Amino acid sequence: MSKIEGKIAVITGATGGIGFAVAKRLGKDGYTVILNGIEDDKGLKAVEELAADGITAEYYGFDITNDEEVTKNISEIGEKYGKIDALINNAGGIGVRARFEEMTTAEYKFVMGLNLDSVFFASRAAIPFLKKGENASIINYTSNAAWNGAGPGAGIYATSKGGVQSITRALAKDLAEYNIRVNAVSPGTIDTPFHAQIKATKPEVFASWKNSVLLGRLGEPEEVAGVVAFLVSDDASFITAETIQIGGGQALGI
Repeated sequence: MSKIEGKIAVITGATGGIGFAVAKRLGKDGYTVILNGIEDDKGLKAVEELAADGITAEYYGFDITNDEEVTKNISEIGEKYGKIDALINNAGGIGVRARFEEMTTAEYKFVMGLNLDSVFFASRAAIPFLKKGENASIINYTSNAAWNGAGPGAGIYATSKGGVQSITRALAKDLAEYNIRVNAVSPGTIDTPFHAQIKATKPEVFASWKNSVLLGRLGEPEEVAGVVAFLVSDDASFITAETIQIGGGQALGI
């Protein structure tokens, strides 16, 4: 892919893991990357690491589940740069593990807020600036759980990711007239710090996960970043409302 000049990418939850890999890849492709997170020390460290690699980056600390914070900060970013070319709704996670019977309303709202509300808040705030962007697009993150309902204790996570699948298509319809594309990626099991606890405490379980992957290994954050970089590029200018599985065939359920 040729180097892209002057483009702005906002990436939520980008201080580590897949989000940071996406920031690094887009930065190398010529984007100015705006990282979001809630741990300021990690955010500033991430920006320093990117700067050392010749990447122009900024960090904005705000809670992606708080609509007022999201609107304020994304509006500030858009006003500062005059546009947004790519919004990467990377923030999310399991949040809380609980069976339906045991889950509190507060826990339910937290998980839905983390994975689905955050996509709505960030997209809504970014749309006025995406309209000013070049080949602008939004990338959301869904999951195999959106199709298979996830395992016990992760049912609301699955529900929230099902919502992400739907909002991706709905946004694509809503924004097509402005030539703003909206797509999603569905990462399989990716070897990131997200799995650090189980990797340290139950290495045999962690090692067994690759047995459910057709290609026989776990994914790397950079492999997700590469697909995101393609989807926001001119090479994907006729792709919208799609979800790309990045799981080495894990979705087949071998």
